Amino acid sequence: MSRSLHLTAADGHRFEIARADPSGSPKGGVIVLHAIYGLTPHIAHVCDLWADAGYAAIAPAHFDRVGPGRVFGYAPEGADAGRACYAATSEANILAEIAACRDALADAGPVVVSGFCTGGSFAWVASAKLDGIAAQVNFYGSHVASRHLDLHPRCPTIIHYGDHDHVVPIADVERIRSANPGIELHIYPGAGHAFFNPEQSHHEPAAAALVWQRSLEFLERNFASSAG
Repeated sequence: MSRSLHLTAADGHRFEIARADPSGSPKGGVIVLHAIYGLTPHIAHVCDLWADAGYAAIAPAHFDRVGPGRVFGYAPEGADAGRACYAATSEANILAEIAACRDALADAGPVVVSGFCTGGSFAWVASAKLDGIAAQVNFYGSHVASRHLDLHPRCPTIIHYGDHDHVVPIADVERIRSANPGIELHIYPGAGHAFFNPEQSHHEPAAAALVWQRSLEFLERNFASSAG
């Protein structure tokens, strides 16, 4: 089970994390970046899934810059509150928190950055701008095409989208593919946004299972042989 801990970024900001560790030696580390709802139980559970798969996982609470314990429900007002929290912090702050998580996972082996929705957008940014990131596993990054198409991952990348995503239209998904021919991009027929999350209405169990299988296989292919 994941546990609540704290890390300190290079700028002195102390923030909450959820951390889960495997029972044996880790294959690597995974940084899990949350969507607009904050460090929800779902995100902590994703850390548990990574630990069950053999990886040490950390999920930072980016909204701690605004105030501690900022976690919101999936209703529209929760989404609005989450957007306001993200707007109140900055890319530099978020990258500093990701870097602190990377450093905390250094002993686990190669470090992966992952994320959901807006967290997926920042995973994309981190994969382009931060050193020490060995791979990216991206779950429907929401602003990759609209804000970050000029950035390109500097590590092996897999990214997943549903073809019924109301946040990222399929035309934008194809723009990502065209601009980044070296990445592994999968489209899931009939799946909407947030289809991996069983707490949300667009959850698609079959697509979620396939996403997870493909993501684990991707990591095994790309760097498991060099993990600690």
